[in-house]
Amino acid sequence: MKGITLAGALGLIFLSTSPHAQQARDFGDYVVHYNALNTDLLSPQVAQQYGIRRSPSRAMLNVTVLRKESDGPGNAMLASVAGRAKNLTGQIRKIEFREIEESSDAIYYIGELSVRNMETFDFTVEVKPRDTAEVFTVKFRQQFYTE
Repeated sequence: MKGITLAGALGLIFLSTSPHAQQARDFGDYVVHYNALNTDLLSPQVAQQYGIRRSPSRAMLNVTVLRKESDGPGNAMLASVAGRAKNLTGQIRKIEFREIEESSDAIYYIGELSVRNMETFDFTVEVKPRDTAEVFTVKFRQQFYTE
């Protein structure tokens, strides 16, 4: 399993979790795919390869930006990604994203934060593809389970 990619690992996770595991928002010429999951769902090999700390009390946000193409699913785009998470008591956490570029076809932005059992977060993620001045905002709510 040495050569497993983040794309492959996340693909397996998307297939094995609920239908809402991966979401996408359409912004005209772009589609922003995003998901959040506990890092203990990653294999130890993938977590180590990408420097992600595996733990049921750690969550990972994954964002991918695609420019739509008429003949396929789209091309992965470089982007600036920033985010924050607000729990139901109003505490706000800034999320730092780092870029993972496996190839020109696979570019991911990964951010991590600590979570507690049954903690719910309202996420706001701002995405600016590098070839446009537009900034796209994605908002979603997710509850995490650590036990």
